[in-house]
Order: sequence, then structure tokens, then C-alpha cells
Amino acid sequence: MSKEFEIAREFEVDATPEQVWGAITSGTGGWLWPMEAPEPREGGRGPFGSAVTAWDPPHRYTNRVEDVEGISEQTLNQLDYTIEPRDEGRRAWVRYVHSGIFVDDWDNQYDGAGKHTDFYLHTLRQYLTHFDGRTLAFATFDGPEASKASDAFVAVGRALGLADDTAEGARVQARGPEGQALDAVVDYRNPYFIGLRTDTALIRFFGRNHWGAPVGISVHDFAPDADAKRNELAWQSWLNGVFGA
Repeated sequence: MSKEFEIAREFEVDATPEQVWGAITSGTGGWLWPMEAPEPREGGRGPFGSAVTAWDPPHRYTNRVEDVEGISEQTLNQLDYTIEPRDEGRRAWVRYVHSGIFVDDWDNQYDGAGKHTDFYLHTLRQYLTHFDGRTLAFATFDGPEASKASDAFVAVGRALGLADDTAEGARVQARGPEGQALDAVVDYRNPYFIGLRTDTALIRFFGRNHWGAPVGISVHDFAPDADAKRNELAWQSWLNGVFGA
């Protein structure tokens, strides 16, 4: 049954309003995934066939789309960002509202969307604080069918060399592709997501098995010699190996 939803979040970040504006309009690959920049005017074209319904840089940006491209479960999607300066413009306050209509499996979709929102907005703050303005190589992919299992994300954490109780803020030597040791900070962790931050990358692990989908990984690599395809092949092989695929 179709039903409206709204997910609203507020946060402050150690970045200027202009930096936040750049990240949400043209720098989405640094924290979400690369997408076309919106046409810079009200009424312009936004990503995924949306229309820009508010454009007031660097304070307000809204896009809205009906019949969302490639997403049969959703018939309306709106993203709204409000940005205000703090500390004489040295910091920013952000309000983010995601609203729309889910057409089926509403509770599961809403739960997944809310939890993903928290992780993505956390990654936005990590990007702005540590990597804003740096060149980027981005890769994202899903695990094999076996990664849909109920305990799949526990296996991912253990394959990284994390103890079940390794908490946010811990500095670890994680096990990456081909046994590579990654000196990283666990910048996010709960039963659904793991975020690792190295000196040159944000590596994000998505426990989408909780919502009936495969586990996923996204790599935001800011190293000068970063290679998106190399990262994808290496981490895809690692993830397949976790599940014996």
C-alpha cells in the first residue's frame, strides 16, 4: 500500500556553508556516490530526472521527482537541504529532509532509509572534515547471494579483523584485500554499518542483508594515485572471499 514518509535530520559540522553546499551539489562522490550536478536555478534539472524546486546558494537546495527512475518501489522523492552559518560562518548547521511515497513493503523500506540516512550524513561530515576538495576515485558494489544471510554482516566485521565489540573511535589494523593491513579509525559502527577512515580513504560497509539485500561496499579513495577499478576488483574479491564465492 502506498504511504508517505519523511526522514528529517539536523547536525552541525566543522565546515563553512559554502563547503557544505559544494558537497551536496557537486561533490556527492566524496560521501554518497557521484551524480550529475543540478542545473543551478529553480526549475532546472536535478539528478535522476528530478526538478530543482529551491536554489538559494549556499542556504537552500531542494529537488523533487515523481516516478523515480529505476526505483519501482517509490513514486515520489524529495530531498531538501537547509544550511545556516554558525560561529561567524566558520561552521554550518544543516537540516536535511527526505520525503516521498513508498508503494510497498513500507516498514522495511522506511527502516532501511532512515538507517542509511544516518550513515550517509555521518560520511558527509567525515568527508567535509578530512577530505573536502581532494580528487576522488569512487567504487561501489554488492556481495554475492550468500551475503543476504542473517549473520552475513557479522562475518564481514570479523573478516576485517574487528572484534565483535570493537567500537567507534578505535584505531585498528584492519585486514583488507590480499591480507593488506589497513591503519584505520573505525569512524562508524553499529549492527548495520561499518565505516573505516584511513589517511586517504573512506571505506564503507553496508549490512543490507538486514533488509533482504546483499552486503555492499563503497570506497571513496582520495589518494593521488587512486584507481577506482583497481579498488573495485580488490575489494570485490575480498568480499566474495568472505562468503566463499
